[in-house]
Amino acid sequence: MRIMQTMAGAEYGGAEAFFVRLALAFERAGVDQKIVIRENPRRAAALKAGGIDPVQLRFGGKVDFVTPRKLKAIAKDYQPHIILSWMNRASSMTPRGDWVTVARQGGYYDLKYYQKCDHIIGNTQDIVDAIVDKGWASERAHYLPNFVGADAASPLNRDTFFTPYTAPLAVALGRLHTNKAFDTLLEAVARVSGLYLWLAGEGPEREALELQAEKLGIKPRVRFLGWREDADQLIATSDFFVCPSRHEPLGNVVLEAWAQSKPVVAADALGPGMLITHGETGLLAAVDDAPALAAAMRRLAGDADLRSQLGVAGRASFEERFTEKAVVDQYLRFFQSLVG
Repeated sequence: MRIMQTMAGAEYGGAEAFFVRLALAFERAGVDQKIVIRENPRRAAALKAGGIDPVQLRFGGKVDFVTPRKLKAIAKDYQPHIILSWMNRASSMTPRGDWVTVARQGGYYDLKYYQKCDHIIGNTQDIVDAIVDKGWASERAHYLPNFVGADAASPLNRDTFFTPYTAPLAVALGRLHTNKAFDTLLEAVARVSGLYLWLAGEGPEREALELQAEKLGIKPRVRFLGWREDADQLIATSDFFVCPSRHEPLGNVVLEAWAQSKPVVAADALGPGMLITHGETGLLAAVDDAPALAAAMRRLAGDADLRSQLGVAGRASFEERFTEKAVVDQYLRFFQSLVG
């Protein structure tokens, strides 16, 4: 079976990271695939390191007439059984032909970009339900989850970021955007005496968040790390992981923490709220409730037994549903069902 994948994503992001992860997993599973991405040296290098030489195209806006023509030529030459496109722009440029077109969504998008697609994958059941509610045929909407790496990472030296080994350490990561509610997280950190925070990510809110940390008097306890490629090691170094998002369709970061057997505190947004069973596989707090988030973090910071218990349960949930093999097998069974 030949699979062609197209991705016109941003420089950084959860969907973009999972695209690379899935492409490399397909390569390890022996899938015959052609990868086409927006020009991006960092992403291309990550794919090449895993044995994939991607085609890089412009994927511009409405006036880019070249990329659609090149995509059609590539598909005509490669003759895929399936084209798997990622998000709006790549899906809207998907060429028609003697192949099945499948789009993958990790959020709630306008279906006008998907008119050339035969099927849509959502990475949560709620996304699939939303697609159907918008009028998409239910037999053409499918739930397939994400996965993260299962290997235990080596913790980093806390001295690298001037963090005492005796202090409780929380790690958070993601795009520095209002949806991620890192402003609420900083308010919560200010309420937990002695807690250090490593915040990994870049985005438009960085300057505002750094100013907020200063005003709250917690700048000495907060490390803004920028975008990192070692998220698993950051998490492995922490005492617990925190996901404060006010909008989070999946909560891929929860899976990353579970994979490292680390306890999770999360705002009860849609994705984390569906993944976590409060008190069993993590702790949930109301969205945008800094005192509640602080109380949950304070509880974990002071209870090593609870941290261990939640970490073990989270890892068990991960192994049951979200390993690379489990998810890749689901994708391949789905693809096979489309081509017979």
